[in-house]
Amino acid sequence: MENMQYAEELVREFLVFRGFTNTLQAFETEICTDIGKMFQVYKIVDLIFAVYIPKFHAEKLVGLFSFFKQCFSSWSETTMLDTFSKLEGSVLRCYIVHALQSGRKDKVVEFFGMNGNDLLLKGSDWTAWFAIPYVKNPSIDPQFRVYFSKEWYEALRLSVRNFFSEIFNARLPALLKISSEKNTISCLKKDNKRLNQKLLQLQALLEEKEAQLGLSKRSMGAANSSFQSSGIDGENLRPSSSSEDICAPATSYLGRIPQGEECAAAEPTKFASARVESSSRQDSYSASSLHASSGGIDDTAQKLYGSHFDENGREMLREEEFPEVSVEFQETFLGHTSPITRCRFSASGNNIASASVDGTVRIWTYDSSIPASRNATIYCGAEIMSLDWECKSDRLLLIGTADGGIKAWNVDAKRVVCDLNTTDAFPSVLDLKCSPVEPIFVSAASSRRLGSNSIDSLGYASLTVWNMKTWKAMTVLPLGEDPPAITSLCFNHNGKILAASATDGMIHMFDMSAGLQITGWPAHDSAISSLLFGPDETSIFSLGSDGKIFEWSLQNQGRVLWSKTSSWFSEPQTSKYFRHEMALDASGRQLLSTSGSVRAPIYQVQGHSNGFKTLPHSAAITTVDWHPSLPIFLTGSADNSVRVTSIL
Repeated sequence: MENMQYAEELVREFLVFRGFTNTLQAFETEICTDIGKMFQVYKIVDLIFAVYIPKFHAEKLVGLFSFFKQCFSSWSETTMLDTFSKLEGSVLRCYIVHALQSGRKDKVVEFFGMNGNDLLLKGSDWTAWFAIPYVKNPSIDPQFRVYFSKEWYEALRLSVRNFFSEIFNARLPALLKISSEKNTISCLKKDNKRLNQKLLQLQALLEEKEAQLGLSKRSMGAANSSFQSSGIDGENLRPSSSSEDICAPATSYLGRIPQGEECAAAEPTKFASARVESSSRQDSYSASSLHASSGGIDDTAQKLYGSHFDENGREMLREEEFPEVSVEFQETFLGHTSPITRCRFSASGNNIASASVDGTVRIWTYDSSIPASRNATIYCGAEIMSLDWECKSDRLLLIGTADGGIKAWNVDAKRVVCDLNTTDAFPSVLDLKCSPVEPIFVSAASSRRLGSNSIDSLGYASLTVWNMKTWKAMTVLPLGEDPPAITSLCFNHNGKILAASATDGMIHMFDMSAGLQITGWPAHDSAISSLLFGPDETSIFSLGSDGKIFEWSLQNQGRVLWSKTSSWFSEPQTSKYFRHEMALDASGRQLLSTSGSVRAPIYQVQGHSNGFKTLPHSAAITTVDWHPSLPIFLTGSADNSVRVTSIL
């Protein structure tokens, strides 16, 4: 009863919204006379045989059956679908017979004029019926005689009534399901919130235990030092512990650094082992560097354990000193089997496309209230290097691969509608961007060469403009002779300006109407890996491969409005395999970037606070994106997972 009342309220709301006051009055009247509150099959039968057929409402009759077919599109039983199609054909024949019996051949001709093509597609058994208006006496014709009998008409009414009775008694309308699904989602959200609170409590408890462990280690280190200064062999008194063994390389050369500091972790338990391994690897690297250096603690050790200052002498916070972001909910997608290379929200934010090194793209949704009909797995046969959704809708997804392929995937039809290829000279499609206004997109492809990391292996650049209606190349944007590879593209709000960043640290600006470069300036000392227009489009953000982030003024070219150095979250090893990228939230106030660590930084743009850090993955965060309108972000990781996080 509760579900029924909720559904009726939804109908009333819609009728008032559309201004259907007469329909609303009729609806209220019929509700007052409704006693059974259940499906009444005789009203459907009367509508067909007492209204639509006698009054020659052929268009409404066909529309009614099309509506039923759409409602029952989820039928999995072939026999049920066949039965419905046969009943539909018989009802349409009944309409034709009634028109002929009433002397209205014109209605028969009109019916075939409107629906003839569709009927021919349904089967050859309709071919003979196109001649029935011209048969002199069809009621005695052997081919049509049975359809003019009263027995056939009564049998048809009975069959229609029995069929709809069975279907509707076993199926609830979608409106009645909304209330129960809403309650289910509400319960799930409450459970999710409760579990998140429990997780935060466990994290706090873990941090407290880690702090106690660090304190005990420092006390033990002091005790060992006092024993050694007294001439007692400290090795005989050292306890055998896995944690102590991991910290041993650091304590061997950093006597003045507290022993517990480099091993303390603030991550959940399931990520703790990965973090310990990372610390051990960094300690070993620092130890070897120190041993080779005659000047004491080298730059690497200072970076890991000492204070760090930017170019202006201001002290920067270390990774562990960033506060953890406040999370409302988080969902983890585990459908991939290799590291994630790109993940993107669709234009509406309802769907997500994520790609991995193994050449697969998966389309999915994190919200249970959104239909999963568009979910799909696309096999591209090569590493995915770029993804972009069509800006005006969620209909098309563009995919760029490392072997020069560009695929356009239609999410409604669930198929590749176009399969393009760049020239053999430029096989790596580093980025794709759709125009927000016109049906065009731009591809940034590059040649290949030998290199120690992903940036060094990029050769020369090629920028091509493609038409999304004809799926053909329109023009190649000029970059000069032997231009360095273009790594990132972005359009302004009206699609008239295209910005492109290059491996030589340059930012290029193109006028798309003229197809010419209008300006450019050197922005970084290293390669630029990501580029974004600011929210008011008076500035542009650039992220260098060295971890430096700049916001550049477009009104005063070359002027830096804001900057950050994310070196604490960068790891040289990671850049060998992944190009770092960044993403701005809808307000343009928060900037999220990829990270060589298991956490990624969220900076407050031009704010006084340093920012936050995300909840951890178990490996480096290789790709990021923000929801187009909500405080929800995506993080893809080298641990094959993609996470959707909603923040408070």
